[in-house]
Amino acid sequence: MNIRSAKVADVKEMHDLIEHYADNKEMLHRSLNAIYESIQEFVVLEHENRIIGCGALHVSCVDLAEVKALAVSEDFQGKGFGRKIVEKLHENAKYLGIEKVFTLTFKPEFFKKLGYSVISKEMLPHKIWSECVNCYLFPDCGEVPLLISIQ
Repeated sequence: MNIRSAKVADVKEMHDLIEHYADNKEMLHRSLNAIYESIQEFVVLEHENRIIGCGALHVSCVDLAEVKALAVSEDFQGKGFGRKIVEKLHENAKYLGIEKVFTLTFKPEFFKKLGYSVISKEMLPHKIWSECVNCYLFPDCGEVPLLISIQ
């Protein structure tokens, strides 16, 4: 298993993985173009030359970033790989000088196990909602906001 920065060549496999969960209403859809445009934010978990997991860290402001598009292939779930991806994203956040990381998720229990706490949506900056207003689930998507301090 290898966690590394994503490459353009990984995008199709990442998209397939994300769309699998989005089709099951477990995460939000992301277009191929959106993944290409934010490729520098992504890390991937690679196993035998296959992408089995991914996640992104999107910087929102001077001290806040978001974990987005976290997905691990069903065949590899329950083995700590999601945790490893989030830990790598936290390392990236620390390197960037980010003090707090949040996520919006349909699976809050996973993030609670990693030390995240549920917060109210009003605690997040308004610019975070720029992506949300274009979502077909807006304004009542059911995602739960969670936050962790990492510094």
